[in-house]
Amino acid sequence: MREMRRKERETSSEEALDLFRNCEYMVMSMVDPDGKPYAVPLSPAMDGDVVYFHCALSGTKLDCIKKQPRVCLVCADGVQAIPEHFTTAYQSAILYGEASVVDDDTEKIHALRLICEKYALPNMAGFDDAVKKSLSRTGIVKIKIDGVSGKQKKIPKNS
Repeated sequence: MREMRRKERETSSEEALDLFRNCEYMVMSMVDPDGKPYAVPLSPAMDGDVVYFHCALSGTKLDCIKKQPRVCLVCADGVQAIPEHFTTAYQSAILYGEASVVDDDTEKIHALRLICEKYALPNMAGFDDAVKKSLSRTGIVKIKIDGVSGKQKKIPKNS
C-alpha cells in the first residue's frame, strides 16, 4: 500500500474499518477483461476481515473478478462543504483485497443475512422465505481484506 501524503489527516486502521462497516454504500474499482478501469457502487456488509455483497450470477463485475480478483473499495462519510474556507470536511477510507465468488450455500446465506440485517432489519421475519425463493439466482462475492487506510479532514475550529 502506498504511503499517505497528508499524514496529519490519516486515521487508524480501526477507524477506517468502522467507516466501511457503517457506510451505506461503497464503490468497488476493478480492471475489466480488456484492461480498462471499471467501478461500481455496492451495498455491502462486513464480517471480520471480509466484505460481502450480492449480485447477479453473471455480469461485468464477475467478469472483472474472474480475470483479476484484486479490487479496491472506497467509501466516504460526513462530507460537508465549508465554503468560507474553500474546503470540505470528510472522512474517507480505502480498502484493498481479493474478491472471489462464494459457491457454498451456507456461506451465501450467512452473507445475505448480514446484508439484510444491515439494510432490511425491519423485514427480517421474511428472510428465510426470501432466501428459499432467490438463493439459486443470487450471487455472493466476498472480498478478503488485506489492506486499509483512512483519512479525514475536520471542520476548522474557527468556523
